[in-house]
Amino acid sequence: MSERVRARVFVSGRVQGVYYRANTRDAARARDVDGWVRNLSDGRVEAVFEGEEAAVESMIEWCHTGSPAADVRDVDVSYEKPDGESDFTIRR
Repeated sequence: MSERVRARVFVSGRVQGVYYRANTRDAARARDVDGWVRNLSDGRVEAVFEGEEAAVESMIEWCHTGSPAADVRDVDVSYEKPDGESDFTIRR
């Protein structure tokens, strides 16, 4: 079993109002990645992904395209110490 990692991701572009959060949740659950996703007041989306390294990296790569209606301009990633997230949720 590979080491558990945690990434915090900020996605900018046209990423609100295009089902980006719901698609992120579905993609994360399909990859067995835990964490959460939420809209920010500045128009970006923030997500935390926690799980096996390959699965988290796959989610980061997924964020560059996101939902079919999204127009992603930038994905900013930072790594943190795992925090024991379980399941994947949409935060309001």
